[in-house]
Amino acid sequence: MITKRPASERGKTDIGWLESYHSFSFGDYHDPDNREFSVLRVINDDIIGAGGGFPTHPHRDIEIITVPLEGSIAHRDSMGNGSVIGPGDVQKMTAGSGITHSEFNPSQTESTHLLQIWIRPESKGLDPSYEERSFDIPGTAGTPVLLVSPDGADGSITIQQDARLYGLALENEQTSKLELEPGRRGWIQVTRGHGKVGDHNVAPGDAVTLEGEPGVEFSAEASLELLFFDLP
Repeated sequence: MITKRPASERGKTDIGWLESYHSFSFGDYHDPDNREFSVLRVINDDIIGAGGGFPTHPHRDIEIITVPLEGSIAHRDSMGNGSVIGPGDVQKMTAGSGITHSEFNPSQTESTHLLQIWIRPESKGLDPSYEERSFDIPGTAGTPVLLVSPDGADGSITIQQDARLYGLALENEQTSKLELEPGRRGWIQVTRGHGKVGDHNVAPGDAVTLEGEPGVEFSAEASLELLFFDLP
């Protein structure tokens, strides 16, 4: 079954410096029909105003992946890591037994647009860890790029779960396909452009789920960019 969840059906939080759209229950947004999908617990589509951000706060027993789409984000954590990342970069924190961190938009004039993703780890109490890496997804248009995996294959970031995250960019009516092994589930999150996922027309913010499917085909109008989660 291939099912579309339109962007308009997501929850929303707006607190001035932060405009956030929630694919699953998060904070004050409660959606009993969308609490998680497989081990995918959070996809927050965040727009952080100039100079805004999340002060130091704790996490534990969750894999946190940050994918900037526009602007930049400044990261600091209790392991001593500190950096500024932007489009093309992917950041992962294994919160494990406990970590604190802050994330701020360093620009005083421009907003930042990013996806914050949480995935449940394979076990609790893991050692905290941090990774970031740059990927040229538009430069490999038409070919899926492995961003996150359980074994760091193909230069991807390592995650403590049997899950894989791919980035895909299509241009000029290109088509592509991603396959799923039997028993796997898929979540597609559209980040830019317009096109089709299977038989569904999609636009930024739309999601498409795959259950009991061997894979799915993608096609772009002028352009299409998306993230594809291969999940247990």
